[in-house]
Amino acid sequence: MPVVLTRFATGLALLLMSCSPCSWPQSAGSPEARPRARDLGIHPGIYPTGPLNAITDVAGVEVGQATVARGDDVRTGVTAILPHAGNMFQDKVAASVYVSNAFGKLVGSTQVNELGQIETPIILTNTLSVWDAAAALTSWELALPGNEGVRSINPVVGETNDGWLNDIRGRHVTVADVQQALANARGGPVEEGSVGAGEGTVAFGWKGGIGTSSRALPKEAGSYTIGVLVQTNFGGRLTIAGVPVWKYLQPSDFRGDRANGSCMIIVATDAPLTSRQLHRLAKRAIFGMARAGATGSNGSGDYVIAFSTTNRIPAAARTLPLIERLNEDSLSPFFEAVIDATEEAIYDSLLRATTVRGHDGHVAPAIPIDRLRSLLNHAAQP
Repeated sequence: MPVVLTRFATGLALLLMSCSPCSWPQSAGSPEARPRARDLGIHPGIYPTGPLNAITDVAGVEVGQATVARGDDVRTGVTAILPHAGNMFQDKVAASVYVSNAFGKLVGSTQVNELGQIETPIILTNTLSVWDAAAALTSWELALPGNEGVRSINPVVGETNDGWLNDIRGRHVTVADVQQALANARGGPVEEGSVGAGEGTVAFGWKGGIGTSSRALPKEAGSYTIGVLVQTNFGGRLTIAGVPVWKYLQPSDFRGDRANGSCMIIVATDAPLTSRQLHRLAKRAIFGMARAGATGSNGSGDYVIAFSTTNRIPAAARTLPLIERLNEDSLSPFFEAVIDATEEAIYDSLLRATTVRGHDGHVAPAIPIDRLRSLLNHAAQP
């Protein structure tokens, strides 16, 4: 590896002499014109993806988004993840929350870990809209048929701080925005980049956002699926497929804090994992952040919410049937898969994002695809 990197660095010197990072174009283009990681030949890990390479490859999982972009200052939104399309209070799912760094707000996390279950969809938004979103989600859940007698709801709402691009103090996320994201929730392809809760986020100084990926385990590992969705808004030294991109490609006009920020990671699986096993799975997702170059700064609130769609927990049942679960020795492929899927989802959040200008004229540039492709292609040469 040192020999390869030395050759890579030497070869890049000529490129840098004629094209410095400050002069490199930062074109955005439409989301449709921007690639995903696999389009650039980036394939983390050994396991194949699901058909969509998205969290929605886990059967029943739905994602809905509402992007809130108004005038020159409002750049925020809502992303909703539904473990299933039914009444989640009446039909809960096993879940766990892992906290890597608690500099953040994750409403509902203590009850999730105490009871080992989630009873609402998961909502992602910006830091100062967490409580408004939680109230909106609570109202939405209480209004569902069958919940007329419910007197307690544990809404699960996470966030990252999009205050560089968004007038965050204005708290522009409304009840209607949360309802729109929930109403838009569908299976199938998931929009990535500058959308929903990722509209105003920044990662490694570049425009971040929503990213997703999945892994399909082989038959000998149970043929299960692991899906990941991320909201990236954190810093560090961007590394892609082992290539130290940060050394050669830096945003020239970003003046925000490239270190601080946060990341929300949602992990879904159809494997019959208990809440304790899901906690173990959630821990490994943070390794995917590390592979991408995260430095885990003081202000980076990094959380993982993991759930299983398989073992449902009916609210009306006084006793629960014995549930199937996997032996601990069979979990290693899951750990590897969630790391790889998280890493790739982070890449996709950057690659699919477009340049966004927002609050106070601040700009978060999209990472330039042509320059990145040149770096990666050069690194791949023998």
